[in-house]
Amino acid sequence: MIQVQNFTQKYGDNTVVKDISFTAKDGAITGFIGHNGAGKSTTIKAITGVNKPTSGTILINGIDIVKDAKKAKQQFGYVSDSPDHFLRLNGLEYLNFMADIYDVPTEGRAQFIETYANRFGIYDALNKTILSYSHGMRQKIMIMGALIHNPSVWILDEPLTGLDPQSAFELKKMMREHVDKGNSVFFSTHVLEVAEKLCDEICIIKSGELIYSGTLENLKQTHKSQASLENIFLELTDTKD
Repeated sequence: MIQVQNFTQKYGDNTVVKDISFTAKDGAITGFIGHNGAGKSTTIKAITGVNKPTSGTILINGIDIVKDAKKAKQQFGYVSDSPDHFLRLNGLEYLNFMADIYDVPTEGRAQFIETYANRFGIYDALNKTILSYSHGMRQKIMIMGALIHNPSVWILDEPLTGLDPQSAFELKKMMREHVDKGNSVFFSTHVLEVAEKLCDEICIIKSGELIYSGTLENLKQTHKSQASLENIFLELTDTKD
């Protein structure tokens, strides 16, 4: 579970995110949507401990990301919006490196690597350098590295970008399997059709302010019965005078 309480982020005199609160619940996939520059990445960086909040509290499974960063970071797996990391390592070296960081037993990591590399169709590429991978293959190996310690909380920033249809299907299936076990998934996406089909809860951010947090069903009840998430989102985030 992720609990964001009265989170504000300022850079100098510029307030990027203003006093937002929401919960990404256990047993639910929570989508985080908003236009470019709305504050999504800023919020995710604070949740994952990359940036320190100007004010407010962020708890991961009840653990404060500022006060006990190491323990809080052990609770989640984070996939950033760029897969271009550790390019000189081969896939297997990278996965073992991540497993070492989280003290994953040798037997457990081997089983994970075989299972997920096969699901993503990159098993035969594990001994090649990440530099030689396509964007989609890099995305797959980063996802595997983030999940190798079996965290209860998944935090995914645009995770479907660059994935082929089969791999995107597998990741969405994995997300649902994960929350069906009572865990939580929090992910940002620009693909509203995916969010509508996949998410149990939706958080919408506009110009640094949270304008909706709750179930998709409740959101639709306040709008036209046949309205899609895309139509509702465009209506809520309309910046025209």
